Amino acid sequence: MLNIQPIAAFTDNYIWLLSDPQTQQAFVVDPGDAKPVRAALQQQKLELTGILLTHHHFDHVGGVQALCEEFNPVVYGPHNQAIDNIDRRLGAGDGIEVLGIDFEVLEVPGHTLDHIAYVHRSETPIVFCGDTLFAGGCGRVFEGNPPMMLQSLQSLAALPPSTRVYCAHEYTLANLAFARAVEPDNAALSARMEAAQAMRDRGEPTVPSDIGLELATNPFLRCNTPALQASLELQGRLEGVSPVDVFTTVRGWKDHF
Repeated sequence: MLNIQPIAAFTDNYIWLLSDPQTQQAFVVDPGDAKPVRAALQQQKLELTGILLTHHHFDHVGGVQALCEEFNPVVYGPHNQAIDNIDRRLGAGDGIEVLGIDFEVLEVPGHTLDHIAYVHRSETPIVFCGDTLFAGGCGRVFEGNPPMMLQSLQSLAALPPSTRVYCAHEYTLANLAFARAVEPDNAALSARMEAAQAMRDRGEPTVPSDIGLELATNPFLRCNTPALQASLELQGRLEGVSPVDVFTTVRGWKDHF
């Protein structure tokens, strides 16, 4: 089994550290800053052998050059020639092996056009989804459009409910505050908010979450649910009943929340 740990970076980023306790080899996901990665590797006496990139934003790739110069890892990433140092460029359906564990690549554009996610399918499935799906939320639609982003989120939502969701930011409390505005009567959401606040009060990350929890509480995965649509209608915000219409409304509301 992989050992998966968060490395805090900048103000709210998580760089995911994957390691094999037997070989002491490691991968990192989206290393925007080399310094905390280097510190974690040294502290745990790990050898960096690979890097996984989800998209081109600087807070996800900014540390790659320095890590390559120091450790010479194999770098995997999307088909975006603007990202330097990628050894193997990946698209939908491609498979890679990470420390003996198989991962499949999903294309999940919307936040950026090049965004990919890495899925491990097993009895304990996991996904590294970058900035597409967050705990309680989703990424801003910078380069794509709402239908594109919704389709990407639906592809992640179709993963097994037990899939552990490793996103790249600690945005959960803010996301859940918005989710409560959208669905104030969602009991599962109220319970999640209480649990997440307790985690933060203890200084713990609120991630990973799982797909089942997101389906119950994340408004961006609930655009086709009668409960969310009814809540929007009650608040005078329902502008259309198709999932794309609802997603566009909710994402636009969140952008100015």
